[in-house]
Amino acid sequence: MKASDLFVKCLENEEVEYIFGVPGEENEDLMISLMDSKIKFIATRHEQGAAFMAAAYGRLTGKAGVCLSTLGPGAMNLTTGLADAHLGNMPVVAITGQVGLHRFHKQNFQFIDVVGTFRPITKWNTSITTPFVIPEAVRKAFKIAEVERPGVTHLELPEDVAKKDVEAEPLQRTKVRRPGADSGAIEQAVNLIRNAKNPLILAGNGCIREKVSKQLNSFVEERGIPIFHTQMGKGAFSDKSEYSLFTTGIHAKDYYVCGFDRADLVITLGYNIVEFSPVHWNKGKEKKILHIDVIQSEVDEYYNPDLEVIGDISGTLRTLGEKLKPHPKNNPEYFFRLRKTIVADHEEKADDNSFPLKPQRIIYDIRKALADSDILISDVGMHKIWTARIYKTYEPNTCLIDNGLCSMGVALPGAVAAKLVHPERKVVVVTGDGGFMMNSQEIETAMRLKLSFVIVIFNDSKYGMIEWKQQIHHEKTYGVDFTNPDFVKYAESFGAKGYRVKKAEDFSKMLEDALKQKTVAIIDVPVDYSENYELVKKLGQDICPV
Repeated sequence: MKASDLFVKCLENEEVEYIFGVPGEENEDLMISLMDSKIKFIATRHEQGAAFMAAAYGRLTGKAGVCLSTLGPGAMNLTTGLADAHLGNMPVVAITGQVGLHRFHKQNFQFIDVVGTFRPITKWNTSITTPFVIPEAVRKAFKIAEVERPGVTHLELPEDVAKKDVEAEPLQRTKVRRPGADSGAIEQAVNLIRNAKNPLILAGNGCIREKVSKQLNSFVEERGIPIFHTQMGKGAFSDKSEYSLFTTGIHAKDYYVCGFDRADLVITLGYNIVEFSPVHWNKGKEKKILHIDVIQSEVDEYYNPDLEVIGDISGTLRTLGEKLKPHPKNNPEYFFRLRKTIVADHEEKADDNSFPLKPQRIIYDIRKALADSDILISDVGMHKIWTARIYKTYEPNTCLIDNGLCSMGVALPGAVAAKLVHPERKVVVVTGDGGFMMNSQEIETAMRLKLSFVIVIFNDSKYGMIEWKQQIHHEKTYGVDFTNPDFVKYAESFGAKGYRVKKAEDFSKMLEDALKQKTVAIIDVPVDYSENYELVKKLGQDICPV
């Protein structure tokens, strides 16, 4: 068989459902081989969108999302999305075309060293220089991409190698079981928790990836230990519980500081320092830290755990819960007061009818409109901070926030993937006008696939977060203003449904109507970001309950 046919056969063996990408001359043999495959190729309007879709698919399923580009410019366009998946620990396999092997040694049209370029943003990547290694290379790419912590791998298939004949078969997928934690480490962890007066849990995205939410909810309720989430850990523990202290918000003084200041032991679960730097919650470096994860902690002067319990997180929690049963529940009265303070803050502007709309009002109305299992995907901008702080989350993978690379333009492509994975759920994108325009071309992709989701644009005609940061640090701003198209007409030009909010009371009604549409719907919402400055002013005061 032809090498490209074998390559596709190997992808089918890995149970690949979708490949997101843009075809080119140097991957045309692979494209033709895909024609008779059960794998669905989804042509995107830009390679960055393809990488973002693959990353979101990987995040939602735990299986590697696959994206495809040609050589040179196509491969370079993948880099932002791949770097996002790399820092966000999302499993992705990237496939790129390349010139023939006989052209590798000299400068050539569109030829760059893609393998070398991708090295810093991949766990493993290689160029397939002979067709006989295809089964091993594909199996290795998926195995490494999906193993904890997951990330990006890359396979380069030169055009002359793709054409060659080869006789080989895919390698069988194997299951990898997580080892249990060392019993000695478990006993030390039990003693740390028993001796702590005010333990506090910080749950990261690893809790979601490792599917430990059920065990985590049981452990917290039984032991009575309060819990914060990182932004990428939202949903690991239900915000309905009285022990939830919600999510770390801005990287400055916020309510999470009150909690960590009172804590004498911080238990981190599936936590990666990329998600939320420990300098923000352990400035004095005095906190006792218990690190529970499937891999060892990163070295950081503000994150030097007293004990690391390495192994299956769910099993560790189960064993700890059993061994701590004689230990009475903690009595976290301060943390209950802190939760009440946070809830009051979150709901302060929930019914505010001023126009333009307060960001809190927008987020509050979205939460009311969605079921527990529906999905909200946040782009990057000030709306991300407001979403992280006040959008309550009840189930894993129902609020997707990027807080690794934090690239603008990630949410709309992510919604395409989310709707493919969960067609039965409602999906809402929250995005700024800046982030929306960076990948708005993927509306066409969504329309072509006949997907339905809602895009809520926080419209302030500027890069609002940058303006906020400039104003805080320099008391003046520059280079943040721009103009926008008519978003209603823009939506209609794709065949989508467009709405424009003219008063606060209209938004919830428009959102309700938009969620009923069997197509993409865009809601243009003028937003009052003076609330950003009010938030900083408020948090600069003594916000912690006594």
